[in-house]
Amino acid sequence: MIKVIDKSVRNVDLDELAQEIGGFFIKIVVDIEREVLVAGAKMHIDEEKVLLEQGSKQQSLWGGGYDLETKQVSFDSIINNKPGMNSSSDILDPNVRMKFEIITKRLLRI
Repeated sequence: MIKVIDKSVRNVDLDELAQEIGGFFIKIVVDIEREVLVAGAKMHIDEEKVLLEQGSKQQSLWGGGYDLETKQVSFDSIINNKPGMNSSSDILDPNVRMKFEIITKRLLRI
């Protein structure tokens, strides 16, 4: 179940979003400029595609996840490897990382 989230969701929605990844982890892609995220897919690329179709710019899209058990935000996705911007699957820029985390926590209410 892929869901576009542009406002805070109830905690019950987190369990639904985690069903694609064994019930405890939610893959997410955040547009740090538009402050919207997509969650609930098995692959970040599918979430990224949704945001690109809605007008997001590639350089504003960053992937990671949220672990429902440990309550930790992760910053790792193959879509983060952007030549000339980010040379890793992990978000390296501290400002981008901070924006990603703030938007994720606000929209998922964690």
